[in-house]
Amino acid sequence: MYAGTTIFSQLMEHLPWHHFHRCVDRYRGNHKVKEFKCTDHFRVMAFAQLTYRESLRDIEACLRAMRLKLYHMGIHSTVSRNNLSNANEMRDWRIYAEFAQMLIVEARRLYADEDLAVDLDASVYALDSTTIDLCLPMFPWARFRRHKGVVKMHTLLNLRGSIPEFILISDGKLHDVNVLDYLVPAPGAYYLMDRGYLDFKRLYEIKTSQAFFVTRAKDNFTFQRRYSRPVDRTTGVICDQTIMLETFYSLKAYPEPLRRIHFYDPEEDSRLVFLTNNFMLPALTITKLYKARWMIELFFKWIKQHLRIKVFIGTTPNAVKTQIWIAIATYLLVAILKKRLGIKQPLYTILQILSVSLFEKTPILQAFQSWDYETEIQETHNQLLLFV
Repeated sequence: MYAGTTIFSQLMEHLPWHHFHRCVDRYRGNHKVKEFKCTDHFRVMAFAQLTYRESLRDIEACLRAMRLKLYHMGIHSTVSRNNLSNANEMRDWRIYAEFAQMLIVEARRLYADEDLAVDLDASVYALDSTTIDLCLPMFPWARFRRHKGVVKMHTLLNLRGSIPEFILISDGKLHDVNVLDYLVPAPGAYYLMDRGYLDFKRLYEIKTSQAFFVTRAKDNFTFQRRYSRPVDRTTGVICDQTIMLETFYSLKAYPEPLRRIHFYDPEEDSRLVFLTNNFMLPALTITKLYKARWMIELFFKWIKQHLRIKVFIGTTPNAVKTQIWIAIATYLLVAILKKRLGIKQPLYTILQILSVSLFEKTPILQAFQSWDYETEIQETHNQLLLFV
């Protein structure tokens, strides 16, 4: 019989706690705190994410029912609604944001060899945002419209392994294109964006950083054609052109040639116009690259369905950002665990298994290897027959 640590403790061992303590010291997270320190706070919130708890009362009831096992889970303080509420409100959310950034670095290293939808030896990123709806009377600081409150999660997703490379939590009024000011383009990387990020001055900064972008043109886009390359229309590519911008301010913002690709998508029966500063890749490869941008939409859908970021257990901006960043750190932790242990199941299955087995004392890898186990029913000769 295995008499070691719980699965939750084994999962927490994959976290770089020395980095976590540095983040805590940097923002003085434990200043004048006698109990329920930042490590306990993170573990409790991670437990809530993994077991789908949705309120302070819910978390308190579950953990107090297992209070004899809390010490062995690494939770050394009393878990109460008051302690958890105060921690969410008062602890600086940047502690968990910075810690999540460290997990991003580790996850990026582990998933560096993952295959892409396009055969391309380069880093490919998709940039987009999603809104998280909030109840305006409870979150008056998140006003978006007259009767609606939201926060935006701007994400730069590494398409190798669907690992978020950069995340910015903002109010709903921040326009998507402004997020480009926060990015530091990596030379040789590809950035995939929709029309909401079409700003020629910012796109030119990506070009001068020796990186590449692929985006879509707007309907009122005007240009001068310089050159047309021969294309195979049977592939869906209608034209492949080298162009210059025509309007004064656009040309001033982006004074160099652009590549314009007109593509017909038979699946959606739609025509798409792409703009890029890459003149080397085939036109069809550019279209496939932009199609791979859909992975970020799947990422947003996945985290909204499987992480606790639609129901918040605090109403202040600090509490909301704390919960979102710990949710992201939990997602990254599960992704790191999957790669380190070589688990074949998808992240959804891993989360479902963890949600019902955190208190079990079994080797964590065994929990995933025996997930399709069937109970064997043995016959006994001592059982009397009902009918002869």
